[in-house]
Amino acid sequence: MLIIHMFPCLSDNYGFLVRDSATGKVACIDTPDATAILAEAQKLGWQIDEIWNTHWHPDHAGGNQAIEKALGTISMGPEEVHARISPLAKIVRPGEAVTLGDSSAEVIDVGGHTLGHIAFYFAADQVAFVGDALFALGCGRLFEGSAEQAWASLSRLMALPDATTIYCAHEYTAANARFCATIETDNAALTSRIAEITRLRAENLPTVPTSIGLERATNPFVRADLPSVRAAIGIAADATAYEAFGRVRQMKDQF
Repeated sequence: MLIIHMFPCLSDNYGFLVRDSATGKVACIDTPDATAILAEAQKLGWQIDEIWNTHWHPDHAGGNQAIEKALGTISMGPEEVHARISPLAKIVRPGEAVTLGDSSAEVIDVGGHTLGHIAFYFAADQVAFVGDALFALGCGRLFEGSAEQAWASLSRLMALPDATTIYCAHEYTAANARFCATIETDNAALTSRIAEITRLRAENLPTVPTSIGLERATNPFVRADLPSVRAAIGIAADATAYEAFGRVRQMKDQF
């Protein structure tokens, strides 16, 4: 069983410390701010044994070396982190299983935001750490990958059980909600969710984590192939699902 501690980092990132309750082993999921992460671990009395990176961007892997130096922590993640940010003790690839004490996670290919982006899915706990691949009411910009690649990645995540809790790495939900409100104007679930997001942010409370089921019901990025979204974005009837997704992503980039 996992114990998950989430806390704000930088201007809009979240940090995650994950502890396997059976063994006490602790992993840090990404390293947006080494100082904040080390301080949180100290407050909890947790020793960070491992760093698990989702992708190479500096607000996700930029704190690796400082934490490694401070604690002797080992790091692992996709090859792009090893090549572009800092050496990794272990390079992991989609389809592999990685363990934290007695807890096991599947490595999922979620490329698109970056080419080698991965997510970690703990099936026993029904928890996934998805970096910037999927956000509450959004998804990551396609800085490196194509719409086809990103749609395939989101489809892999949407194949997870509805009850899966999704820990995404940024507090972007209010901004995403303003865009989503222009797409599915008749989606009652989305309207209700936006009201709840507005309340949470007014109280300076997080909108993360989310869930697969909630995103499936309200997020137009993963709903891009549904008739209601296709009609709203005005895409040709014979357009592929990934082309519909690409149109939604393009509209958000220009919003």
